[in-house]
Amino acid sequence: MLSIDVFTSDYKPIAGTVPGWDARQRATWPASTATLVHGPREAALVDALITAGEARDLTEWIRATGKVLTTVYVTHGHADHFLGLSVVLDAFPDAVAVALPEVVPLAEEQLSGPYLAYWESLFPGSLPDRQVAPRPLADDVIGVDGHELRPVRVGQSDTDPSSVVHVPDLDAVVGGDVAYNGIHMWLAQTDRAARSRWQRALDTVEHLRPRRLVAGHQHPGADETDVAGIIAASRRYLTDFDAAVETGGSAADVIRTMTAAHGERGNPYTLYVSATSQYPAEAADGAR
Repeated sequence: MLSIDVFTSDYKPIAGTVPGWDARQRATWPASTATLVHGPREAALVDALITAGEARDLTEWIRATGKVLTTVYVTHGHADHFLGLSVVLDAFPDAVAVALPEVVPLAEEQLSGPYLAYWESLFPGSLPDRQVAPRPLADDVIGVDGHELRPVRVGQSDTDPSSVVHVPDLDAVVGGDVAYNGIHMWLAQTDRAARSRWQRALDTVEHLRPRRLVAGHQHPGADETDVAGIIAASRRYLTDFDAAVETGGSAADVIRTMTAAHGERGNPYTLYVSATSQYPAEAADGAR
C-alpha cells in the first residue's frame, strides 16, 4: 500500500526584482511542494525545493517518517525544484537523484555561473553550498516497495521539457508545473504557441484521470482532490492571459486584466514578471 504526503514550503521573500516592481510591495517566490510517495519501508521524493534551509526542513520531515529514501525525482529543469538536492542527498546518501534524460541538460545548465548568479541574487546566502544535478533515469518506472511510479512526459509547462509522476495505485498525479493550484502561473518563458502546447500538457494530465493532483506550486492548504477544478482553472488562466496580451497595449494592462480575473491567486510578483516578459521593449525602456 502506498501513501502520499506533501511538504509545502511557504512563500519566500526574494531580494532581486525586475525593473519597475513597486519596492513598497514585498516580492516573493511562490509556495512550492516536495512530495513523498512511500510504502511500508521505502520512499521516493518528487522535487527537492531550492534553499538550504527549506531543504534541511524537508530532510527532517522525511526522516520523521522512518522510511528509506531511495529516489529523488526531478520533474523539470527549473532550479527552484532541485537546488536542494545536495542537502537531501547528504542526509540520505543511499538515495539517487534522477530525471528524464532530456531534462538533465536543462538542470545542468541551471548550475552554470550565470544561472546560479541569478538564483543567488534572489536568495542571497541561502542556497546550498554544493550543487548537484540529477542523473538520467534509466527506466520507465520508479519502484517503491514493489509498486510503480511512472514519470510522464508532458512537453511544455512553464518550461519544456517537463514531466509529472503518475501513481496508478493511488490514482494520483504528483509534482511538476503543469497545473498550478491557487498561485499565479509562471508565463515569463512562454509565448502564445508555448501556451497552446501547455494546454495540450494539461490534456495529458487529464487523460490520466487522477483523483488527486499535487501541483509543484500550490497555496498552502490547497485542495488537491478537486482535480477537475485545478485543471480547469489552469486552462482558464492560460486562455485569459492570451486574451489579455492580445487586447492590452502594455504590461500594466495585462496585470490589471489578470488581477481582475484571478486576483485571488497568490504571488502577484509572478504575474508581474510574466506580464512584463511579453513586452521586452517596454521592459528595456524601464531599465534605462
